[in-house]
Amino acid sequence: MITTLSNATLSASIKHKGAELYSLKNHQNQQYIWEGDPAFWGKHSPILFPIVGTLKNNTFTIDGKKYQLPRHGFARDMEFQLIEKTENSATFSLLATSETLLNYPFEFELQIIYTLKENALVIAYKVVNKNNSKLPFSIGAHPAIALPGDFESYAFEFEKEEKLTFFLLENDLISNKTKILETTKNVVPLTYELFKNDALIFKNLKSKSLSILKNSKAYVKVDFEDFPSLGLWTKDQAPFVCIEPWLGYSDTTDNSGDLFEKEGIFILDAHQTFDAKFSITIL
Repeated sequence: MITTLSNATLSASIKHKGAELYSLKNHQNQQYIWEGDPAFWGKHSPILFPIVGTLKNNTFTIDGKKYQLPRHGFARDMEFQLIEKTENSATFSLLATSETLLNYPFEFELQIIYTLKENALVIAYKVVNKNNSKLPFSIGAHPAIALPGDFESYAFEFEKEEKLTFFLLENDLISNKTKILETTKNVVPLTYELFKNDALIFKNLKSKSLSILKNSKAYVKVDFEDFPSLGLWTKDQAPFVCIEPWLGYSDTTDNSGDLFEKEGIFILDAHQTFDAKFSITIL
């Protein structure tokens, strides 16, 4: 099933499977979300929960017991329930099931709330801990912004001047190796060479927004005030780039395996609620 929202400027469509943003268009019918061609990458904007990235051996432990989770967790592959809908907003809910409890032994509710506001789509995450104990989790976004035309006519523009140190992946885990992303007045021209070693992973950024420029003019902006980490990624020759606000990231190569000790993990107290949001603004 697909739910569609609209306002005077934009329309957004969300698949109930994964509560995944499927389309974001202006009223001139210009598409800003990647179409999901599996020849490159068959997703559009998956939700990453209850982990972001990859676990060492796809395994974690709780109280010494081993569990397994695939890359980016399971939420993106599960059917969400539409629990509230207006013309310009929709709230989707995912509850723990007997199946999820086998691989992630915690009771939770995950809500994804989409709201169109003028020329922006606000995407809010709500995680409710339904346990009498602490809930360890990560959560992240993975929106693929469609880039029609020449990939190298686009550029990133970071909000602030800062030293942009990113971590390199080794076998899908975060290594201790880093590189510096060079900028000119906060701007980085896009090339496929940038992503030759997979995603660029920033553990902590001062910038809380990132714009895409097209021929030096503002095209799309992603604001992520509530997220400390960021991933940037594309596939070779693919006409999209992913701007990924994250709370958490892949295991480090020296991770112990205990989920409560995982670097970047968020620990939510019993019966408490976590809220965060980011937005995609069409410029």
